[in-house]
Amino acid sequence: MIHSYSGKTIQFQIKYKNRASIRILIDSYGTVEVQAPKRTPDERVLLALEENWELIQQKLNEIKDRMNGPQEKLYENEETFLYLGDTYPIKIIQNINIKQEHVVFEGDRLHVYVKELDDDKIKQALKRFYYQQTKTLVEKSIRTYQRNFKTKPRSIRIKDSKRTWGTCDSKLQLTFNWRLAMAPREVIDYVVVHEMCHMVHLNHDRSFWRLVGKIMPDYKEKENWLALSNWKMTV
Repeated sequence: MIHSYSGKTIQFQIKYKNRASIRILIDSYGTVEVQAPKRTPDERVLLALEENWELIQQKLNEIKDRMNGPQEKLYENEETFLYLGDTYPIKIIQNINIKQEHVVFEGDRLHVYVKELDDDKIKQALKRFYYQQTKTLVEKSIRTYQRNFKTKPRSIRIKDSKRTWGTCDSKLQLTFNWRLAMAPREVIDYVVVHEMCHMVHLNHDRSFWRLVGKIMPDYKEKENWLALSNWKMTV
């Protein structure tokens, strides 16, 4: 079915089920499904869509952006970057007297201090910021969750990886992806808990996932955030 409202048009499917209320689902490809109690009038279904119209449009726009893939970043004022799950604009400040290019987060934007207005210098300053923030955040999270483990990690490293958010080897060395500082704190906590659980169970067997779930019952929500948002975690 098709419905137009507030200048926008969407396609949706209706499935009538033994349930008490209307539920609206949107899958990862942008398919809108309305699950409604049997014999629900069409007018009530359309009203439910209109009541949730803004949220539906927001979700569909997010899916469209994700499927289009990451856009090339511009290293100029007001370009936006993720930090702790939110998007902030950057402000570039040139100062030839600074010792090293760096970034300072000041509430509503990321201030990028550089000696010269050069895209590569700005990019490297941002990456250095994320490396440093990830290290700080990961170490804090490890201290918080250490009470759940008898063993401690022997080392903590921050590295670049296109395949993993974290790893734990047989020597209890934990490695984390520098882009984690772009994720919400609770998502960072999940990745830390995941790798710390590998100190007990090196593989992903049932015992491993039971331990993860015992420490963080809603871990699947964090996995879902990473799955849907990793495409935009870039510099």
